[in-house]
Amino acid sequence: MNRPENHMTEQQHSMRECYHPMTEQLLAWYDAERRILPWREDPTPYHVWLSEIMLQQTRVDTVIEYYERFLRTLPDVASLAAAPEEVCLKLWEGLGYYRRIRNMHKAAGVIMEEHGGVIPGTAAELGRLPGIGGYTAAAIASIAFGEAIPSVDGNLLRVYTRITGDERPVDKAEAKKAAEDWFRERIPEDRPGDFNQALMDLGATVCLPNGEPLCERCCWREHCTAQREGTWESLPVKTAKKPPTEEERTVLLIRTDDRVFLRKRPEGELLAAMLEFPSFPGTLTEDEALDAAEKLLRASGYVVNIERVEALPKAEHVFSHRIWRMSGYLMRLEETALTINGLEGGAALAGTRVAEEKPEEDFAFPAEISEVVSKEGRYALPSAFRAYRRELKKQLKSGNRT
Repeated sequence: MNRPENHMTEQQHSMRECYHPMTEQLLAWYDAERRILPWREDPTPYHVWLSEIMLQQTRVDTVIEYYERFLRTLPDVASLAAAPEEVCLKLWEGLGYYRRIRNMHKAAGVIMEEHGGVIPGTAAELGRLPGIGGYTAAAIASIAFGEAIPSVDGNLLRVYTRITGDERPVDKAEAKKAAEDWFRERIPEDRPGDFNQALMDLGATVCLPNGEPLCERCCWREHCTAQREGTWESLPVKTAKKPPTEEERTVLLIRTDDRVFLRKRPEGELLAAMLEFPSFPGTLTEDEALDAAEKLLRASGYVVNIERVEALPKAEHVFSHRIWRMSGYLMRLEETALTINGLEGGAALAGTRVAEEKPEEDFAFPAEISEVVSKEGRYALPSAFRAYRRELKKQLKSGNRT
């Protein structure tokens, strides 16, 4: 936590006199301009960890609501470790990059089993937990435990390259090592967390990633090569990315009056182990889609009669390195023709497989539509299927049972 100047101890005053001049400028700016964020107001190790994982690839204003909702349900490491994965995924629904929460869930289990429920206090120990890389380990260690280690992310790299004029590609190890060394020379022993968070704020609100930086507001403008030479547009240098791969897929909404079929995606694939509306590679014709649906349901133990097929609007979802271009079909089942284990109709829908908490991969099961489309519902689906969940919700609201 930040302390006003007049509340500093004698020891802190003494340490401040040893600050690098740029460090003193940065911390003075941070004390006056820092963003007020919930995880900063109560920076326990768990709070810092959760916020840092959520903030990966996600904007701060989006994270705040998710962060507060997550803590209301899972307020500490023990509750996270004990929670079913489905609960964690549901709380994460809409944030994307679901591997983040699955790894965090695994890490919580490791902390309970191997560390007595206490989050490790050094970057080296934190970095051995699932899903915690070098940047995140340094952020938690510096902010929550006071370890003097720079947490170099995209914001810090952008600030570093513009201040120094370093033109090496920032996605290469050499440039990152140079940035870490540069910041390590300036990080204060008594306020390492504030130092890292000040740089995060400077990069996010002043030394902007998109658009012209707000140099007049920068506490380091007198030291900045890019400001002096007008080179901010060319820094940082990044290796050109390959264009995203485009993939055609067909999504099936297979439903009865009040149920829709879901299944788990296979391990090792994109969105591994997440629930989905059954989807298949390629743009399937109606006959191909019918054949795929019937095979899937038979393999899952169901005998069905699909009485109606309707084409759905196309949709697109952009991942970091891939684009899904999706077609879809609504498939209406004749309710009384649905059987499982010899049971018919409504009895089938109450069968043992429906009640399973963790459906197997390639196993389709009929979930209550209300539990799929509701934000408070039981089932978490990736945002890639948002358009088709929206379509299902629209049908439910309109009372469409045909």
